[in-house]
Amino acid sequence: MSPELLAIIVCPACKGELALTPAGDLVELVCGGCGLAYPVRDGIPVLLVDEARKPA
Repeated sequence: MSPELLAIIVCPACKGELALTPAGDLVELVCGGCGLAYPVRDGIPVLLVDEARKPA
């Protein structure tokens, strides 16, 4: 994922900053504000709150 894209996208739930994080074999975008983890599928971030993994 390009650094330019990471600089402009935000969490759709709280508008917090997202960080690219490896999660096993997967890659996720994790919000620094609310903690939701959004999946990245085939290099495309899925920024849907319904698709996000809730913080533990």
